[in-house]
Amino acid sequence: MDVDAPHAMGTTIIGVTYNGGVVLGADSRTSTGVYVANRASDKITQLTDNVYVCRSGSAADSQIVSDYVRYFLHQHTIQLGQPATVKVAANLVRLLSYNNKNMLQTGMIVGGWDKYEGGKIYGIPLGGTIIEQPFAIGGSGSSYLYGFFDQAWREGMTKDEAEQLVIKAVSLAIARDGASGGVVRTVIINSDGVTKNFYPSDKLPLWHEELEPQNSLLDILNSTSPEPMNI
Repeated sequence: MDVDAPHAMGTTIIGVTYNGGVVLGADSRTSTGVYVANRASDKITQLTDNVYVCRSGSAADSQIVSDYVRYFLHQHTIQLGQPATVKVAANLVRLLSYNNKNMLQTGMIVGGWDKYEGGKIYGIPLGGTIIEQPFAIGGSGSSYLYGFFDQAWREGMTKDEAEQLVIKAVSLAIARDGASGGVVRTVIINSDGVTKNFYPSDKLPLWHEELEPQNSLLDILNSTSPEPMNI
């Protein structure tokens, strides 16, 4: 194996706004090419008490950006005497990503809640663009989710509806994307604080070929007393 060869990296990250806050979600597979380096990694990283970031792309790049932003936000909070807003945190991520775009391979989703604007989601894809969106998806698994979100997302969802949408979307990406896998983690952020949830693989919805066959032709042929087929 050529350790210096470029590695394919994959993940699925999602941020969704709802009526009162935001829900962030991600799978847990960290891969280097065809090798799964970590099957239970946590891709949702805390920046402040009220702001978290979902990381995709190079794990090292996204971790160092998160560390720098967390440090700057800590200084910002001390100077202002109050927590940083979601917009400030997202713009710091954007600033670092854009100024170092020739060296970084990472796309991020910043989500959180503040007393000025409520729940907000910002997508910061590769290159350092910043886009405020009602929902954002990223990583290799996002290719399978655009049509799903166009149909399933709606404005004014409750907290439980938004979390179930995120769980369903990540599990769908896991079923279709070979670089996404493991468990599903969610983080719910609202005026009451932060709630972290963990969903193991045996608790996730099944999709397509993962489902047990029902009344298939093979079941009929393998039965001891086959019944004649009606045409």
